[in-house]
Parts: sequence; C-alpha cells; structure tokens
Amino acid sequence: MDAAALLDRYERMNVIRRTEKAAHDLFLQGLVKGTTHLAAGQEAIAVGASAALRPDDYVFATYRGHHHALARGATPEECLAELMSRATGLCRAKGGSMHLTKAATGMLGSYAIVGAHLPMAVGAAWSARLRGTEQLAVAFFGDGATNIGAFHESLNLAAVWKLPVLFVCENNLYMEYTPIADVTAVPRPAADRAPAHGIPGEVVDGNDVVAVEEAVGRLARRARSGDGPAVLEAETYRHFGHSRADPASYRPAEEVERWLKHDPLDLARGRLAELGVDGETVAGADERAEAVVERAVAAAKAAPPPDPRAALTDVWADGGAAWRT
Repeated sequence: MDAAALLDRYERMNVIRRTEKAAHDLFLQGLVKGTTHLAAGQEAIAVGASAALRPDDYVFATYRGHHHALARGATPEECLAELMSRATGLCRAKGGSMHLTKAATGMLGSYAIVGAHLPMAVGAAWSARLRGTEQLAVAFFGDGATNIGAFHESLNLAAVWKLPVLFVCENNLYMEYTPIADVTAVPRPAADRAPAHGIPGEVVDGNDVVAVEEAVGRLARRARSGDGPAVLEAETYRHFGHSRADPASYRPAEEVERWLKHDPLDLARGRLAELGVDGETVAGADERAEAVVERAVAAAKAAPPPDPRAALTDVWADGGAAWRT
C-alpha cells in the first residue's frame, strides 16, 4: 500500500475513533438514548475490509457496528443523530446504536441478536449468485457468535453451495464479560472450526489495517471466482467495556496495557513514518478528522426530534401500515 492510500485509511480510522469518543461523551451528557457498544480499538477491521470491497457488496454487522456503518458510507452526523434520537439520524431515530443501517451503500444492518445476521449474509450471497452480479456478502461477528448454532449452520450451507460470502470474526477476546478462551476448546474459535465445514480459516492482526485489507481482498477475489466462502479471524481488542454499563474491571491490567500499545492508529502512524510521511502531514489528517466530528456533533445536537406521525413509515414495504387494519 502506498503512502497516499495508507494516509486515507488512517484518516478514516481517525474519524471513526473520534465519532466513538463523541458517542461516549454525548452519553455521559444524557444526550444518547439507550446504551452504546463502542468499537474503539477495532477500526482497522472495518476500514481495511471496506477498502477491499466493492461499493455494491453487502455488509452485515453486530450491535457493535458503528465502525462498519461509518466505513460503508454513513456519515458521523447521521450516526450520532441516530444515537441521539434525532429526525436526521441514519434510521430516522428508529434504530439507535444497535441497528445502524444504510442499505443504499450496502450496509444491510447491525443486529442485536448474537449471530442472527450470519444466515442473512448467506441469503444475500445466494441472491447475488442467482442474479449473477458477482457481489460479495460479508458478515462481521464477535467471538461469542462462534458458539451458537447459526454460525455452524451458515458456514455449512455456504460451503455446500459455494457461495460468495466471507465470515469475518472480530475476536476481541471477550464474549460480553466472559473470556472466549474459558468456554471454547480450540484457541481460534472461528478459524480453527472452519475446516470442519470444508472452509479455509485464516487469522490476521485485526489492528493492522494493511494486513486486514490484504487478507479480505485476497479472500474476496477467491469467493468471486467461484471458490466459495472463507473464514477470517481478526484478532483485536475493544478499548471500552462491553457496553456503557460495563467498566470492564474483569480485564487484567497488563492485558489492557499490552493491547493499548498495539492500537490501530499507532500502527498506521508507524507505517506512515516508514513510508516517509512527515508528522505535519499526519497531523493534518488528525485535524481534518477532528473538524468533521466536531461539525457532526454540532449538527446532531441542533437537529429536530422525529415527527411522531412518521413512526410507521419505513416499517412496511409500501411505506405504511394501513393494509394491516
């Protein structure tokens, strides 16, 4: 990856990190309704993967999906307004933090039920196969989802039909509050189980945006060529607790310190320095990202609340619910 491309990836991750920080601060101010599940520390997976995909590919994420929505074209203003229950929100205040969706850019939703979107990604890939579009479906999920039935059912069916779908596990070591290693027999909960379904399983440093983009790009080309699905396990770490209600005191201090030293933004800055990018140029990217998020926060705060009369729009296919009554 050349310096210009890496600087672009760095700035995108920076915008996401600052948007997550804004969501955290707005919650503490009482302006975010409901809880939030922040993905600070996991930005390289969303940005690297998205950069390797086509604009018309499909992406499915978990309730910890702010970074994927932003990487696939949602703006910080749309996302923060949604978290704040504003009319200008991504889902017009109907989805909130756990359901960010932007179908126009291929972001087909964030799902609160663990693993519920894995079969949906398989269905989207089947649809692409039927239509002959060479589109790819990508399901991002946490390590905890590897211990539910939908994970194995989805891998099996995708393998049987050789569908163009990638299963990307964001392994941040914890399934809510429980270490995944305490309840799983294999060391790599996603990659080690893939061969049982006849699917290749790979592991990548999920905090290295360059490594993620290369791995997703390679597996995407494989899937589009007709060789079927693959599992990519991206090792990463969330900087915050499971949700805003979780202080994450169960995590060993030395573990937290070790992972914070392996921050995606720091890794990208190091790579930029190796490519000869000066500090002033990197600082310029930081400033642009800060300005984007500051404008987004101001716009979201100033946005009006949703009109109660619009409560049933966007729910039924015809835009209303009259046919039900």
